Amino acid sequence: MSQVAVVIPAYNEADLVGATVTAAAALPGVDVVVVVDDGSRDATADVAGQAGAAVLRHARNRGKAAAMETGAEAVRLLDQREPGAAARHLLFLDADLGATAAAAGPLITPVAAGEADLAIAVFANRVKQGGHGFVVGLSAAGIRRATGWTPAQPLNGQRCLTRAAFDAARPLAHGFGVETAMTIDLKRKGLRVTEVEVDLAHRATGTDLRAQLHRVRQFADVAWALATRR
Repeated sequence: MSQVAVVIPAYNEADLVGATVTAAAALPGVDVVVVVDDGSRDATADVAGQAGAAVLRHARNRGKAAAMETGAEAVRLLDQREPGAAARHLLFLDADLGATAAAAGPLITPVAAGEADLAIAVFANRVKQGGHGFVVGLSAAGIRRATGWTPAQPLNGQRCLTRAAFDAARPLAHGFGVETAMTIDLKRKGLRVTEVEVDLAHRATGTDLRAQLHRVRQFADVAWALATRR
């Protein structure tokens, strides 16, 4: 049976990444946690390492998709050192989940059982985030048009998938368009995609200027991912 590698893209998450790593490391089947510090200006890398993660660092902020690629490549290299062993499944988690990452286990279950190629989280307790609904609506409508399937939380970054599914989704779409594009690409290729309700929670991004600028970047990335898949 395949083991599971957790990959955590992180940017300026020193306050929560340690708790996220600790919780993720205790999940069933997980034998490695990789944190990709995407050009943070705080102590994210140090905190993650102290919590037991293998830490990789980008010299500058390159975006979520690039961090996912870096982490997945590190896991691939680790797999190659173990001839005969099955490739690890990949569980992507956000760095700001904190202790709630301990509830991510149900995401692994359908993939480990061979019942799904990609399992996407649906948060049981949703946090209202300013401007978020507009981007969610764009993503959901785009996925529906492209595949005929409408996910409940299309932008959820908590995802478990097989190595084969990850490779089938490459090259990943830029930045925050990665989740939308991954879902479309795998559904179009006939892979099995499911959603799993989990009791996870992360930081709300609020409604201040910084949060709104984040939403603008997110909207642009999702729109571009959809435009290139029409």
